[in-house]
Amino acid sequence: MNWISEWALPKIQTWLGRKEVPDNLWHQCPACSQMIFHRDLERALHVCTHCGHHMRIAAARRIEYTLDEGYQRIELPRAPSDPLRFRDQRRYADRLKEAQTKSGMDDAVVVAHGAIDGRRAVVAAFEFSFMGGSMGAGVGEALVTAAKLAVLQDAPLVVFTASGGARMQEGAVSLMQMPRTVIATQMVREAGLPFIVMMGDPTTGGVTASFAMLGDIHIAEPNALIGFAGARVIEQTVRETLPEGFQRAEYLLAHGILDMVIHRAQMRETLSRLISLLREKRPAEPAPDVALPDATPA
Repeated sequence: MNWISEWALPKIQTWLGRKEVPDNLWHQCPACSQMIFHRDLERALHVCTHCGHHMRIAAARRIEYTLDEGYQRIELPRAPSDPLRFRDQRRYADRLKEAQTKSGMDDAVVVAHGAIDGRRAVVAAFEFSFMGGSMGAGVGEALVTAAKLAVLQDAPLVVFTASGGARMQEGAVSLMQMPRTVIATQMVREAGLPFIVMMGDPTTGGVTASFAMLGDIHIAEPNALIGFAGARVIEQTVRETLPEGFQRAEYLLAHGILDMVIHRAQMRETLSRLISLLREKRPAEPAPDVALPDATPA
């Protein structure tokens, strides 16, 4: 037995007082496996400082990174919590309560209004950690409310998506949110307001098949997964090998489905510039003087 390590050191540590080290000081990048100090990660907006991988972030952080200080979150209407009284291995009501307790949210979308570099905007952001950001009646209510608020305030609507698609535990009620959200986007369009969609990783299923592809401008973060069905399902259906990078943001940009792929650090500036271009009216330039030909008959 080593008396120094077994007896002396524990005694010294007891006298000096042992300090517990928090578990969340370091984060591992899921792409390159490098360790990143938590303050460095926050300064980089949760983008890996080694490989540039854009990590998934909470809806509250999306709002914080996008809107100016002084923004306000709005209280959303409550939707039926368990319309089908669904149960698989667990009751859906229990799953929902657990997600609400962990996230501090009623459902998978946060809506806030404020300004982006002084320009008014309404922002809705999906929370992927809330049951995979799945779209149920609560999410549909949130997006309809955000659209109505944008029309009321005469402000652009910006939606940050991060979703696995429809919420299976709500069955047809979940599928009904697809046409509802399409109608919500039409409300914004009829009011002559910009509708901008920023697709985060991942954006799939019923969200992609409804409002997410109906924006005036579609943006994504680097390497974000965007699609309807999974790549394996598509391969089995078409019986062809899909190209490398299929359903990733850069591939979709190259094939005209996206308008931009933007680094997270440039997102706020980009949104501000887009709102300025789409909203601010510029005076029409006077028509140049054109010399008329001589009409005197020969």
